[in-house]
Amino acid sequence: MTTTVTEVEEGTGAPYALSHLDALESEAVHIFREVAGEFERPVILFSGGKDSILMLHLALKAFAPAPVPFSLLHVDTGHNFPEVLEYRDRVVEQHGLRLHVASVQDYIDRGVLKERPDGTRNPLQTLPLTEKIQAERFDAVFGGGRRDEEKARAKERVFSFRDEFGQWDPRNQRPELWALYNSRIHRGESIRVFPLSNWTELDVWHYIERERISLPEIYFAHDREVVDRDGMLYAVHEHLPLRAGETSFVDRVRYRTVGDASCTAAVRSDADTIVKVIDEVAATRITERGATRGDDRVSEAAMEDRKREGYF
Repeated sequence: MTTTVTEVEEGTGAPYALSHLDALESEAVHIFREVAGEFERPVILFSGGKDSILMLHLALKAFAPAPVPFSLLHVDTGHNFPEVLEYRDRVVEQHGLRLHVASVQDYIDRGVLKERPDGTRNPLQTLPLTEKIQAERFDAVFGGGRRDEEKARAKERVFSFRDEFGQWDPRNQRPELWALYNSRIHRGESIRVFPLSNWTELDVWHYIERERISLPEIYFAHDREVVDRDGMLYAVHEHLPLRAGETSFVDRVRYRTVGDASCTAAVRSDADTIVKVIDEVAATRITERGATRGDDRVSEAAMEDRKREGYF
């Protein structure tokens, strides 16, 4: 791992200090290595979104020149953006990684899950996720959640304990003083690991710029057919058709976050380069999930309720 250091005071021989991005990178690399040493079957959640792309990049740096000692897991809702799936498959092939897929559509086809009246599949991910974790005996699962995204995620530790049902109890969390992580679990239990907990959206974009990490084009401004629904711009496609009385239009948009296509909205934007995206993010006062995720608007505690059930 290459680390850039800057002298506190030039010419004084004072101790060196890591830059802000280097400190975040160092913390994340430490977390990946800690998990590799403490758990038997870790896995990285990888959807092809920017946070999971960043996680994989950090994992590659943590173990270079050796290969990443973890496989990847994607909870596939069946309502995906084609650009993101293409990116996911290309990266998996490029690095010779193993990809596990937990398919929501398979559960619907078998009658285990039912389509929601609103057509959104994001809340249906919990059962495929938890059962895949149990079936593959994954004991540590990396996720790209960050504390700045949403208040329920702000409560969560870096090592988030889950019981044998994959459920999270916010009142039963372990202290993490001095970056010491408690990895003890019983059979059937697991730990959700969040190496990006202390990153912000702006940190993510600054790091992407510095490391020259490629992203799906959906994260940059482009023309797309959208519909204004409840003040949010949703792309019109087979999984999100127009309702009676709605009219679509073409607008210049980009995506700040990428999830289930039926509940993830775009934002108006002319930011077609990383530098422009950084300027845009620096000026915004609404979190990416608050601005673009319809599933988080179901209730004030929508995210926390899903996490208690086993969602990430």
